[in-house]
Amino acid sequence: MRPLEGIRVLEVAMYGFVPSAGAVLADWGADVIKVEHAVTGDPQRGLRQTGTLRVEGDPNPNIEHANRGKRSLGLDMTRPEGREVLHDLARRSDVFLTSFLPGHRRRFGIDVDDIRAVNPRIIYARGSALGPRGPESEKGGYDMTAFWARGGTAASITPPGVEGMISPTPAYGDTISGTNLAGGIAAALLRRERTGEPSVVDVSLLGSGVWANGQATAVSLHLDKSWVAPVPGAHGSPINPLSGIYATADDRYLAFVMLQPGKFWADVCHHIDHPELADDPRFATAELLAANTEEAVKILRTVLAGRTLAEWTERFATLAGPWAPVQDTLQVGADAQIRANEYLLRVGEIDLAASPVQFDTTAPSLGPAPEFAAQTEEILRELGLDWPRIIELKEAGAVT
Repeated sequence: MRPLEGIRVLEVAMYGFVPSAGAVLADWGADVIKVEHAVTGDPQRGLRQTGTLRVEGDPNPNIEHANRGKRSLGLDMTRPEGREVLHDLARRSDVFLTSFLPGHRRRFGIDVDDIRAVNPRIIYARGSALGPRGPESEKGGYDMTAFWARGGTAASITPPGVEGMISPTPAYGDTISGTNLAGGIAAALLRRERTGEPSVVDVSLLGSGVWANGQATAVSLHLDKSWVAPVPGAHGSPINPLSGIYATADDRYLAFVMLQPGKFWADVCHHIDHPELADDPRFATAELLAANTEEAVKILRTVLAGRTLAEWTERFATLAGPWAPVQDTLQVGADAQIRANEYLLRVGEIDLAASPVQFDTTAPSLGPAPEFAAQTEEILRELGLDWPRIIELKEAGAVT
């Protein structure tokens, strides 16, 4: 049994951020009902171009990623009949999850007080761009603006002299923020179980961006110096040859991250077939390694460029220190360790990333994203509506 089985989530949200929270909750077993505009549906359904890649036809990973495992209801909340259906669902739900801006929540009658009026025990969860307080709390935004650019990550990873900023992959900040929101909802459900008190849960893209970049920001503020990214091609650390990126013979890269270089230096030297370096007086202690990092880096670059990444991967299977291949998205899909842990799962015709939490060493069970409004009649029947009433709602334009 999955941990959230028996929990119903009513999701009134669009695009990537808040729906990805619903996807995580669905992965954990919740029944997530996705309310979509009765005519146009979630605008994310029309997203085909992401960066340089374009998806034609269905399934569309741009909608599947954040909406797998849900049920879709097409509903017009501006009509009294549609509002009545929404309230009936809210009465039967444990969580109300929304991405709507404050003004739109007031306009559609789905703000905290409106939903709590029909279900005083419901967890009310809001995902916003810039947070629930402050002069910009009513403004919208996307992960590129609020999480990536404003939260500090873009400037922190863009090297000096590079025009503009390095951009994220699609829904990068959305998905991180959505997982944060799902965790907050789970905590609120536990609190309600223990105390009977429901919570209002808030997560913003900006707050998640600050948190994700939090260690760099804390160091920067402590020293009163901006975090500056290394120039392209620079070694990762000025005092540690075993913390940085190295090229291989096939124009691939591997990353060493051994934060105690003195502990691992001799082992690395033996694995690269240069045991004499372990006894080199220039590198005899951690202090000497730090002082002679530039020389050590030159040696390692020359040696590591002599074999392919596949060859180093085989040799480094017994290396004690942490290292990793630098992989693109296709290589991630072929990674045996990723597949062994089921971090990518096949859903119909596509592979989707599983949400990262596993319970009892078991990967979540992923279902496909629903077609637009596909479960409208099923959900209405569960509310106790008979077919004549459902037809009336359709004729009135209240449901799809």
